[in-house]
Amino acid sequence: MLRTLHGKLSIALLALLVLVGLLNIALTSYTTRIYTDEVNQKLNRALASDLVTHLIERNLLRPDPQVRQKTKAEIKRSMVLNPDIEIYILDADGAIVDYSAPRGTVRLQRVSLSPIRQFLAAPEPLPIMGDDPRRPGRTKIFSAARIPPDDTGKARDRFKGYIYIILGGEKYDAVAAQPERSHILRLSAWSVAGSLSLVALAGVLLFGFLTRRLRALTNQMEAFQQGTVTSDGRCVFTGKAAVLSPGGDEIERMRVVFKMMSERILSQIAQRADIEARRRETVTNVSHDLRTPIAALQGYLETLLIKEGKLSSEEQRSYLQTSMKHAERLGNLVAELFELARLDSHEMEPAWEDFSLAELAQDVAQQFTLAAQNKDVRLETRCAPALPFARADIGLVERALANLIGNALHHTPPGGSITLSISAEDERIRVEVADTGCGIAPEHLPHVFDRTYRAPVEAAAEDSMPGAGLGLAITRRIVELHGGVITAHSTLGQGATFTFSLPVHASTRGAVATDNAGDA
Repeated sequence: MLRTLHGKLSIALLALLVLVGLLNIALTSYTTRIYTDEVNQKLNRALASDLVTHLIERNLLRPDPQVRQKTKAEIKRSMVLNPDIEIYILDADGAIVDYSAPRGTVRLQRVSLSPIRQFLAAPEPLPIMGDDPRRPGRTKIFSAARIPPDDTGKARDRFKGYIYIILGGEKYDAVAAQPERSHILRLSAWSVAGSLSLVALAGVLLFGFLTRRLRALTNQMEAFQQGTVTSDGRCVFTGKAAVLSPGGDEIERMRVVFKMMSERILSQIAQRADIEARRRETVTNVSHDLRTPIAALQGYLETLLIKEGKLSSEEQRSYLQTSMKHAERLGNLVAELFELARLDSHEMEPAWEDFSLAELAQDVAQQFTLAAQNKDVRLETRCAPALPFARADIGLVERALANLIGNALHHTPPGGSITLSISAEDERIRVEVADTGCGIAPEHLPHVFDRTYRAPVEAAAEDSMPGAGLGLAITRRIVELHGGVITAHSTLGQGATFTFSLPVHASTRGAVATDNAGDA
């Protein structure tokens, strides 16, 4: 429940309601006690004055020891009639002179006169708290009255001091200390609990109603981030996106998804900018590559037209052969551009079939035998025994092998060698093309499969012309379509090695393929 915003809001509401309920109970208890004290003190404000009048009428406020015994008896009788009060007689300094209580229960010898004087001087505000003689350090409401002097003039016959009455004595405290027995308190507690429960239930339902759109938006963002979008454009939530942010609510999950999506968008923008820069560079390079054979072809044809009838048959044949070579190269370059565009399209899918890769390697190597002999380059094919059949597009694989062998032949000087090796490796067939050519410098090696890359030629043939580097780019795309990765390793001046792998057809494992090596 804590993993959702609805749950967190509901728990926060419940905690807040419990806190408000406790504060309300505490405040109600405090204000009720203060109000009760105020009403009680107002109601009994004249109690001490009436008691003084009663005692004067019965002549019980004289300091005579016999009279004091009668005074204590009268105080006890009054406390029996009203068990809520405790009566004390104070002298003019606040010392306790007489009271009716068991020995040891009254612990104070003197009470403060300041509250008594305040009580006698001003009627408001109430309640005014005075010392409790039985509990030092505790205050209670009281009623007090000054004992007036004797009207006969015999001051020594009238006690000088105060009548001090505690309102709410020990018996009152004993009854008030048992709130669990109060029907009113139990009813109030149940009323508060019921009200808070209704508010909590209404709040939970309201939070669920208010957060439903946020949950739906979070689920849609996670579904979009996961790519689970239907064909009609609707995002389908699979319930798996919660693992993106363990323990997070909708806002936290949305923050994580937004961060991932923003990072992906920024990465795609950077990739798009890089692709656009490479595209412009490719267009520039391809335009230059196309312009070169077109200009050469146009120049030779114009020469033939200008010198028509003046050239010997051998010169005309030489011009025509050169023009044909440039036209052929122009056609190959255009074909490579179309082929690379076709391979990059999303609709391109290999035509999967099972075939012997060893036999295909022999056939491709045979196509370059004559070119290798003319250049004095040794071309060798090595196939491991018992090779399983490969499952791939035979046409695309043939094109990849031809590109690698042609690239190796182009950069291998006379007297060098090219080796095409095929072996089984981890449920795939490993293909390796190695040459002893000029090699690739370390700074150029990471870019050999880029469309705009041109390998430096140390010993090119006379008729070699720089290309746009599309052959290796096409090869890499073919390998990627088969779920593989092509790598290049090279040592400058010692040659280069290109390696990739193709999937194996499971039912043909152990099938024996051609394992004889062919030399050219």
